[in-house]
Amino acid sequence: MSEGGLKTALETIRGEIKARFEAQKRVLSFGEYLDLVQGNPRRYTRDAGRYLKDCMDFFGSYEVERSTGKIKRWKLFDLEFGLDNSGHQAELKLRDRLAGNEAAQEAFYRILDGFEREGRANRLVMLHGPNGSAKSTFVACLMRGLEAYSDTEDGALYRFSWIFPRVREGAGIGFATSADELGQGDSFAHLPDERIIAKLQSSVREHPMLLLPRDVRQRLIATVYEGASLSEAAPDWVWTGQLGRKNQQIFQALLTTYRGDLERVLAHIQVERFYISRRYRVGAVTIGPQMSVDASERQITADRSIDSLPASLSALTLFEPYGELVDASGGIVEFSDLLKRPIEAWKYLLLAIENGEVSLEMSNLPINAVMLGSSNELHLSAFRQHPEYNSFRGRMVRIRMPYLLDVHREREIYDGQIIPQIPKHVAPHTTYVAALWSVLTRLRKPDASQFADSDLGTVAASLTPLEKADLLADGLVPARFDADQGKILAGGIEQVELQGSMSSDYEGINGASPREIRMLLLDAAADFDEPCVSPVTFLSRLGYFCDRDDYEFLKEQPDGAYRDHRAFVDVVKERWLDIVESELRAASGLIDERSHLGLFERYVTHVSHWVKKERLFNPVTGQDEDADVDLMKSVEEKLGADDAQGFRNELLSGIAAWAIDHPEQDVDYEALFPRYIEQLRQAYFDDRRGQVGEIGQAIVAMLEDDDTLDEDQREAAQQALQVLVGVYGYERSSAKVALGALVDARYRE
Repeated sequence: MSEGGLKTALETIRGEIKARFEAQKRVLSFGEYLDLVQGNPRRYTRDAGRYLKDCMDFFGSYEVERSTGKIKRWKLFDLEFGLDNSGHQAELKLRDRLAGNEAAQEAFYRILDGFEREGRANRLVMLHGPNGSAKSTFVACLMRGLEAYSDTEDGALYRFSWIFPRVREGAGIGFATSADELGQGDSFAHLPDERIIAKLQSSVREHPMLLLPRDVRQRLIATVYEGASLSEAAPDWVWTGQLGRKNQQIFQALLTTYRGDLERVLAHIQVERFYISRRYRVGAVTIGPQMSVDASERQITADRSIDSLPASLSALTLFEPYGELVDASGGIVEFSDLLKRPIEAWKYLLLAIENGEVSLEMSNLPINAVMLGSSNELHLSAFRQHPEYNSFRGRMVRIRMPYLLDVHREREIYDGQIIPQIPKHVAPHTTYVAALWSVLTRLRKPDASQFADSDLGTVAASLTPLEKADLLADGLVPARFDADQGKILAGGIEQVELQGSMSSDYEGINGASPREIRMLLLDAAADFDEPCVSPVTFLSRLGYFCDRDDYEFLKEQPDGAYRDHRAFVDVVKERWLDIVESELRAASGLIDERSHLGLFERYVTHVSHWVKKERLFNPVTGQDEDADVDLMKSVEEKLGADDAQGFRNELLSGIAAWAIDHPEQDVDYEALFPRYIEQLRQAYFDDRRGQVGEIGQAIVAMLEDDDTLDEDQREAAQQALQVLVGVYGYERSSAKVALGALVDARYRE
């Protein structure tokens, strides 16, 4: 670009930035700010709790399908704001988003709604759960949401500063001379920098409305709320709040100087928009477990030229608060691992939560922030035994954040946080294998005595860990149950999930942490001898990990098949081989994955006509024919139906009941008879298993550069490999590993 073109581009950018600055109403006089309040009183009189609730509402929510039904999820935790869906931006979104935890989101939103009704955030929200259960991620998402929201028109935030103008060369600020008289409605807010000799900001980011005397302010707020037809009350922060000590001193000094002329006092007010920022600790602050009060005061008069302040102020000793609680004003303050502090180091929060203020040496610091703490279960359990716990119980609301029990949500963690960091190919299903083992280590054996429905308790107690994991993730009822048992279990998934949740030893409190799994995945990626990261390399490291017994959950005694973490390695491997075998079947082209369903549909059609003693039309011959008894017997043999007559009647009764419950819908045989469909699928595969195995061995031989394959074998292998690569995401290296493991385990003589 030429020099002239560059200057033109810079001029264009300068104009755009200036226009954006003015459109965002970055700097206002107090009168201009009152106009905003009148136009949208709710938006411009919010406290931190209401602001955070509006932030969640702004980004919206949607329903997600889980095994227990539909549940609401807030879009804020997906981190889709301000990011596109390509490259590094998409990776950041996937890495930092909160996986699952919709129940915690719902609980937090209800708490914010309670804060709005009560007028202020009057309790500490305590996120508790085992180490690595996404407590910090939950808060980080909230902070990032606030950052994005504060950059929108709906999320505009304002604070004020005192402006003292330079009147003439060599003079201070004259407040009472005729030369300094302002016209009605004039303000120093928009003076250029060269006309300003001093600017004192409100470090606590107090609400500009607090500059009005309380009685005047309340009448004004009541009027604008009524005009906007707002039914809720204004938050305590602006309804009954007061200026901090420094600003109150300045206000009273100027009011005295101007002989009670409020308009002239407010002429010194510049209302300025500010933005939430984690990096710069503006409205989003995380406090670690250090041993100190999180706010203090410092004298500011000594840091400024006394001659530059008016006489009425130069005699004042002005102090301003500072510290983490001050920085967090207007947003969120997170007390990370709060209970690791000695209780005396944060006992001040008792009064802070109760009164909304922190007592400092020279004044009280008003708090306008949503306070969140985090703790692991060990420290929370110890705190509950402390004599001071009862004092905090009413000032604290807890949100439990256990480890995830849904394999798909657990897998999201590793797909987002680990895969982008690994420079080489990660084989399909590697993160699924990691997630499945993690979830299996967290599951507890269902206790039949804890279920109100004894039939449900009996069925649930018989679930294996793998079956329970499938049930919680996909609502998948094991095919081994009969129709009645399957129906009972399908209708009781939520009870199975919640069983024992009221106990302090709840499901999800123990087991593998995502932190350990991340370590194992990265360790597998560091094996330079392996061309890819595969389930084989991960499972190998997982075996060593289990043998070390370095973690408490690995020392648990097995409860039947549950908590047997070393055995879960083999369980997970077999599930992975099942998946690889299914993909090979489809890739081979020898098996139509829908053929067994078509066979069942034909069987039902023939049974229906046979029971009614009706003939059915054969499209091949063009003739009406009797039901095919041989077809029916063949299917019933595969399904193990000893009593053909009873089996057929039961089948048609189930279809009739479905039709009543789902009028004008085609029968979903896979949903209605999953056990039968799976049996036919397996029988269909068993008939062709040898051929599928031959193709698998041919692919492995081809990838090992085996020259003994004949032309037909090589062509079939190449076609199947093409499907595995193009459809299922394999590369040649990962296909070789997966099929090699499958062939060795299931197809070698």
